[in-house]
Formats: sequence, C-alpha cells, structure tokens
Amino acid sequence: EKLASHIKELLKDAKEKNLSPQKVPAWLLKWESPWKGKLRGGELDTKGEEELYQLGIRVRERFPDLFNEEYHPDVYPIKTTQVPRASASAVAFGMGLFSGNGSLGLARHRAFAVTSESRASDITLRFFDCCQTYKDFRKSHEPAVDKLKEPIIAEITSALAKRYEFNFTRQDISSLWFLCKQETTLLDITDQACSLFSPTEVALLEWTDDLEVFMLKGYGKSLNYRMGVPLLKDVIQSMDQAIKAKEDNQAPGSYEKARLRFAHAETVVPFSCLLGLFLEGSDFQRIQKEEPLDFPPKPPKNRSWRGSIVAPFAGNNMLVLYSCPANSSSKYFVRALHNEHPIAMPGCGGTDFCSFEVFKVCMIIFRLLCLLHS
Repeated sequence: EKLASHIKELLKDAKEKNLSPQKVPAWLLKWESPWKGKLRGGELDTKGEEELYQLGIRVRERFPDLFNEEYHPDVYPIKTTQVPRASASAVAFGMGLFSGNGSLGLARHRAFAVTSESRASDITLRFFDCCQTYKDFRKSHEPAVDKLKEPIIAEITSALAKRYEFNFTRQDISSLWFLCKQETTLLDITDQACSLFSPTEVALLEWTDDLEVFMLKGYGKSLNYRMGVPLLKDVIQSMDQAIKAKEDNQAPGSYEKARLRFAHAETVVPFSCLLGLFLEGSDFQRIQKEEPLDFPPKPPKNRSWRGSIVAPFAGNNMLVLYSCPANSSSKYFVRALHNEHPIAMPGCGGTDFCSFEVFKVCMIIFRLLCLLHS
C-alpha cells in the first residue's frame, strides 16, 4: 500500500514537470497493487500448493520401493514447524505422495498425520529461532550487509532517475526490486516492475540478495550453519535405525522408511552449508577450520552461490540411504539430492554418492555455539 501511494506521488511529480509520455512506463499509469485490501499474508500460495503436490507425486514415482507400504505415521512420519505455511506445504506434499491410496473423493486421497514441535524449542527445524546467539549475530550484522549493498543500490537509483527522470530514492529502488520478484514468482508478470531494470542491473540486484543470504544464513559465519547440526544428527539417527531394522530382519511395515520434514529457507540454507554444497575450490577445507569465506563473486564473474538455486520456493534437500550388499567396501551409501538433482558433497570426495560411514565421520559436532531457550 505504501508503494502504491508513493508511485502516485511520483506520477504526480512527473505530471507537474511535464515529462514526456515516453519517459513514463505505461504500466505505472494504471498500476494498482494486486494485494490491495488484503489484510493477512504469509500463507502458502496456490502455485506453491501445486508445486508441493507435484513434488510429492514425483518422489513416490522416483522411490517406489520406499513408498510401497500401507501408510502409518510411524512408517512415514511427516514433521513440520509450527508455522501455517510450512504445515500447508507438508499437507500439499502428502496429498501428492499418498494420492490414489485412500478412499476420499475421486482422487482417492487419504488422511495422514503432520506433527510439529513447539516454536520455542524446535532445535531441529527452527533452530534459527531458538538460538539467541544467532539472533544477536544477525541483528548486529544486518547494518553491515546493508552497507555492502548500498553502493549497488545507489548506482542503480542514479541510473533509473536519469533514465526516467523520476525522483527515485534508494528505498524506491529496493521496493521496486521486491515488487519485480513478487510479480515474477507469484503472478508470472515480467513486463512491469522488472522492465524498469536493465539485465545488468538485475544481475547486480540478484547479487546483493545472494550476498545477504550468504552472510546472514550461509557460509558468511560458521554459526549460521553449525546451529543446524541437530537436524543433521536427526537425519543420521533415522538412517542408523533403518539399517538396524534391515539387519534385524524386521517385518515390513514395522519400521520407519522415510522421515519427511518441512520448514523454511532459514532451515534449508544452513543445512545445505552443513553438507558443503555450492562451495568453490578449497572452500571446504576453510569451513572445516571455521574460517570465513570470500563473498560470492560480483557480476559479471560466475558464482556457484545463488539464493534462487540454494533455496528457491519449494526448495528441498533429500538424503537417500541405499543398501549395496554386493559392495565389498561398504554395505550402505548416502546420496545427496538438491532440488531433486544429484549434487556433489565435498566431504565425500566431491561425489553425490558416499559411504554411510564416511558420511557420518563428516558430521560436525555441535559446539554449544547457541544458547538454547528452554
């Protein structure tokens, strides 16, 4: 609403200055916020529902031997944070995963359980909210991140003010860039706010976003990802239990086959860092020593670290345990999938397929960096 009001002020100013119509983007003249009058937000978008539903279907098709048992919450536990959007994601995914296996409606859906921990104590999926040390770090470092982004925003503000002869402020540019991303992802509109920026400016603005994610959620500080170790421990524990069940010849349907977790970008990014994903060159050795990494290279240089790839909407990590009894060196292997694609883990020799024992050795010890609130 504030942006809509300010756009009207800019247009009024342009009219008073008798700007040429060619200088005023046509869409601005008739633009109204698509969220006008909306009092609440933060829920899962309908496109998000569809993405998660289809992901559930693809996962079942990809791993038919995992999802061939009759549903039971102990066999296929689904865990989420106490945030409506995350739990809605779990439900949409579960509807796809178990579609056709129930008796509800024409699609033969079935009911399934979704459980969560209290927000105040969820150190597995919402560790970023339980860790006071991290919250203090983030609050104290946000101004430094803004300062690093400032020259880019200032440069683009000046360029757009000259291009359109509007009295754009830096806040205007930040707001219009946010609008560009919202229109693109939620409404499939790329010829309005996004059209204000040149391809070079878009690349630079994306870099400022990536820099912020890197510093405040990713490799910029070891605390960012080390606080996710309880989640990694939970993953390994579930795999240990699956191995024990197999070697004890437990009856099918009596043990857990897949542990499904739904959380946030603030969960996915640190967990991806714990696995050493998206590192350059010798960076893995540096994070093992808790050394800070260099910032992602600025355009036009190439970079591996991109927030749109590390944690897009419906972004996901899957760690899949394989039994390979014919292998002489190891009976069990772990494969890493990021957004459904195999991805190399530096701690596993740069491959996406890793001996389970080697994978366990790579697990980082939680060094009490966080003061967990009880």
